[in-house]
Amino acid sequence: MRIDEVKYSLQHIRKRKLRSLLTVLSILIGIAAIFALLSFGIGIRSYVNTVADEAGRNKLFIQARGIGAPGTDDNFFLAKDDVDFVSKIKGVDEIVGMYFSAGEIEFDDVKKYYFVSGINPDKIDFVEETFTISVIKGRQLKEGDLNKAVLGYNYQLDDKVFKKGVKLGDKISINGNPFDVIGFYDEIGNPQDDANVYITKEAFELLYPDKKDKFGFVMLSSQNGAKPGELAERIEERLRKFKDQEEGKEDFFVQTFEDALATFTTVINVINGVLVLIALISTLVAFVNIMNTMYTAIIERTKEIGIMKAVGARNHDILFIFVFESGFLGLVGGAAGIAIGYIVASIGGGIAAANGFALLKPEFPIALIMGCLLFSFLVGAAAGFFPARRASKLKPVDALRYE
Repeated sequence: MRIDEVKYSLQHIRKRKLRSLLTVLSILIGIAAIFALLSFGIGIRSYVNTVADEAGRNKLFIQARGIGAPGTDDNFFLAKDDVDFVSKIKGVDEIVGMYFSAGEIEFDDVKKYYFVSGINPDKIDFVEETFTISVIKGRQLKEGDLNKAVLGYNYQLDDKVFKKGVKLGDKISINGNPFDVIGFYDEIGNPQDDANVYITKEAFELLYPDKKDKFGFVMLSSQNGAKPGELAERIEERLRKFKDQEEGKEDFFVQTFEDALATFTTVINVINGVLVLIALISTLVAFVNIMNTMYTAIIERTKEIGIMKAVGARNHDILFIFVFESGFLGLVGGAAGIAIGYIVASIGGGIAAANGFALLKPEFPIALIMGCLLFSFLVGAAAGFFPARRASKLKPVDALRYE
């Protein structure tokens, strides 16, 4: 047991309070940043997996290849004939084309511009399942709803889309045409999607007659036993031939649900990775600071080291004392950094949710906490190893003569 060495190290830490505090602060900043950023990354991955499980991993998307989001470029679309052709391809189960277009939404004499989506009421359950949304107030759209609209989550909130929240039964206008609000969808997790307006396919065709049978977005599911990835390749090949287009020059692309989520996750991971790298640089600075602090401590305690060696302390005893001391300071800094990182991430998640980014919800698994604690201890211990090794090799006579 090394109880005496531990007591000695702790006594010195208490004795040099200011220096110990500065050492703790140097590693605290880096660990706080790493903990907060990783908690957001874990939360986003959890959100993506939840969406995938709820929507079903057998979903695929076909989108017109244009500039920007579906509905923003009239030159790119998938025709009804394209959708009918794809529906007959082996392995395709359910399929639905979605209308999208930018629209002028007016409420309480205020005009905003958001996306309007036209949905076939017969396919509405499939659409809601794919987008993992459901009506939380009011009712779904149904056949014959020519002047009815279901709104995205944010419309019902004050100071989100409009200054005053919209209520069931209120009237809005889309491109100057009146619509009764019959329902609200639950929260998707980003401001753009939560500000969409949903009307029936028939109502959309009346509002946008030039877009009839021109879909910006098609969603489908694969039959049991069909592999989504293989089905996507089959659809791309067959549809390319049907549209008489060259490979690599298609005006559409096919993507599985897994691919779409993987693309999103990759982007998030790259951003998160860059930020974590910056935090690691901060931790590297802390590493250097701890090393310099321990070198200074050894110089100040050279005579003490000589006395300890003179009364029987061995090299590995001296090594343990200084490595434990630096590792303990790293551990304390890590614990404080985790606490601050938790507070920062929680506040950041709350601000993100208040601004419509519910998907930016941090999670704090025990593995993340223990990993950060271990990492901070190892950084501290590693930073103290080289100074400690130097101290352990001091000769008692030379140490006692040191002035």
